[in-house]
Amino acid sequence: MTGLVLATSLVAMPALAAETTGAERSYHISGGTLSHALSQFAGNAGIMLSADARLTDGKTSQGLDGEFTVEQGLQKLLVGTGLNYTVTAGDAVAIKVAEPGSDAASTLPAVNVIGNAAYDATDPYNPDYKLSNALTATKTDTPIMETPFSVQVVSKQVLQDRQAVTIDKALDYVSGVVQGGFNQQTSDGFMIRGFQTTNYYRDGVLMPISFALANTKRETANLESIEVLKGPGSLLYGRAEPGGLVNITTKQPLSTPYYSLQQQFGSYNFYRTSIDATGPISKDETLLYRANLSYENSGSLRDFVNANKVFFAPVVKWNISARTQASFELEYQHFNTVQDIGIPPIVNRPASVSRNLNLVKPFNNNWNGDSVLGSFGWSHEFNDNWKIVNKYMTQHIDIDNAHTSFVTFQPVLADGSLNIRTVSFPRQRNENYFSTLNLIGKIKHANITQDLLFGFDYFNVRNMADINNQPDALLHTNLFNPVYRNSTPIYDPANQFTFSQTQSWYGLYFQDQISLPYGVHVMGGLRYDNASMRDNVSGMDSPGEDRINPRGGILWQPVNWLSVYGSYTENFGVSNASYNADGHSLPPQTAQQWETGIKTEFLDGKLRSTLAYFDLKQQNLPMPVPGTFYYRALGSAETRGIEFDTTGEVLPGWNIIAAYTYMPYAKITKDLGLEYDDNGNPIGTNTGNQGNRLFAAPSNFGSLWNTYEIQSAELKGLKFGAGIVGVGQRQGNPENTYQVPGYVTVNLMASYQTKVGRSKVTTQLNADNILDKTYFVGTNSANQIQFGAPLTIMGSVRVEF
Repeated sequence: MTGLVLATSLVAMPALAAETTGAERSYHISGGTLSHALSQFAGNAGIMLSADARLTDGKTSQGLDGEFTVEQGLQKLLVGTGLNYTVTAGDAVAIKVAEPGSDAASTLPAVNVIGNAAYDATDPYNPDYKLSNALTATKTDTPIMETPFSVQVVSKQVLQDRQAVTIDKALDYVSGVVQGGFNQQTSDGFMIRGFQTTNYYRDGVLMPISFALANTKRETANLESIEVLKGPGSLLYGRAEPGGLVNITTKQPLSTPYYSLQQQFGSYNFYRTSIDATGPISKDETLLYRANLSYENSGSLRDFVNANKVFFAPVVKWNISARTQASFELEYQHFNTVQDIGIPPIVNRPASVSRNLNLVKPFNNNWNGDSVLGSFGWSHEFNDNWKIVNKYMTQHIDIDNAHTSFVTFQPVLADGSLNIRTVSFPRQRNENYFSTLNLIGKIKHANITQDLLFGFDYFNVRNMADINNQPDALLHTNLFNPVYRNSTPIYDPANQFTFSQTQSWYGLYFQDQISLPYGVHVMGGLRYDNASMRDNVSGMDSPGEDRINPRGGILWQPVNWLSVYGSYTENFGVSNASYNADGHSLPPQTAQQWETGIKTEFLDGKLRSTLAYFDLKQQNLPMPVPGTFYYRALGSAETRGIEFDTTGEVLPGWNIIAAYTYMPYAKITKDLGLEYDDNGNPIGTNTGNQGNRLFAAPSNFGSLWNTYEIQSAELKGLKFGAGIVGVGQRQGNPENTYQVPGYVTVNLMASYQTKVGRSKVTTQLNADNILDKTYFVGTNSANQIQFGAPLTIMGSVRVEF
């Protein structure tokens, strides 16, 4: 996009009218990118201003602090940029290249767009909650209003206002998404539209939760935004989970220098330091860099639990030519964490014990390892309509001498007796390899435009773990009076075995987005997948799995502010890397979804809302067999519901996010179970859990978050925020034998931003669960229920320049 509106007034008024130009106003605009400074200035001055993005790209401004007229302010902001301004025929302001010795110049046409959509989405100073485009749903930069699926974007400003140091905290205010208590709540896990999602995507690349990464959460220091695509996404991403996918977008190098240093501190001895730096390496800006670094040291509300993490993510971008770019990325993360096995249910509710109670000591549950990710990508534009994009990525995770505790927590004896087994992992290795190639093109004929996508991807993951779970590692303890080990169990090497598993798949896909007259947009596509898996313990190879999945949708946008859509998509699920009691791998998961909805953009495009209805079916959902390490496949499960999301600016300075999900139907629709005699021998079959509600899927959940930044000159920079999150009761397991109670938490924030020299300093304080409610964020299939955090305070000081 070459023409970019930098900022506009909230009310269409004659720009540079006498009463506007002659009056002085107070401005407090920090130095930084020129586009950001001009956008702030135009919004405060109440004028309409436009520029070609190529004119402001890479330029900076010293900012503005004091009383100025419009002319004085513009002149000061443009000092040293080689740019000037003029009044267009529409009585608005346009930025132009300054011509020595002449005041006259041809001007750019004013673009009459109201609001702050003018900010570049990657601008570090972008204050927007609402972003207009998303890549996740289509792999093309398509406006959300033209996408026939429900997709939500969590912007960088939301991440900052929430001080979201984990992905799950960032997604509290997205409909259809609720936290899960998977892997003892030490890894990222969500329920999306009623189905478990434990993987996430990084810039469109699957990041599977392996054995090695099952006990640490993704670092957010280098996150630009988070996109959530509701429903199946396997057409573009291969073996995805059916409820939806979470795609994190990482920060990329900028041509304008930017530096940030943030220190966070909070409850339970939480300390986190993060650095963000970007700018050109070479004078001609052909080489750019960005580097993000963070260090975290934290405790927990739970006894014996703590974490120590180091993260470093450098990126180098090479602008080989105007049409060809290449980038090199590295991510290194060191983690030293402690698991928390949670608490068990008693009868049909979580056990009534203290929030801080931990049933195991750290040396039974330590997880110490390193993850290294490397990526190389390049793109080339053949012309204005066709380009090719290629990316290769590899990730290696190493863990040595880790110990973890397992317990099924059922049944809990009347006196509170429990058995906890500690398993040793002397060595773990995980390797991921991914490559993708996309050809993207645009064809125009008459009043019809086609956006075409041809793609290929290949993924290979290798897991290896030395495992020792000998009987001597069993600990007999009591829920109400726990007995702790005083030393690490001694493991006999003769009792050790090596688990090794390899999965691979490749896919070919095609997508066509057709824009027709009268605001009609049609999308269709097909994907072919071929997948295989080998388990080196059993020596078994899963049969090769081939599948073709379709996806299609239609959207009608009769006016700019309204879109009505419907879509159908099929899913080839994530690999069932699990086995039944006979040693056979489970069949692949499949899913189908119908979705219809309405999208609106009110207040001149500043506030977007989505109302969607979905009907989602999944087959062969893996479920654990209680008391064993085996799994079985459910016949099918189905969820139906309504989701509502709204995001954006209601009034100048007032941003809001609201989300609500009503999912009355979330059931196991087909199942087959076994009946056993008194000696544990199978004697027949039954309908298993058929008719039960899906595990961990609430009927009602919603949230509201809003912030207001005071607009008066005297208090400019002062912001307040408040939010509420509510989740209804959930079933604790597939058998529906116990329930996890619903909860409501209230969160607050306050921040103040001021200019110190050429730097911007932001101080911030967040308080979550201010009513100090005792609640449970979720449970896993082993009946390990996880407490939510009590009243938690987090402070921050951030310096940007």
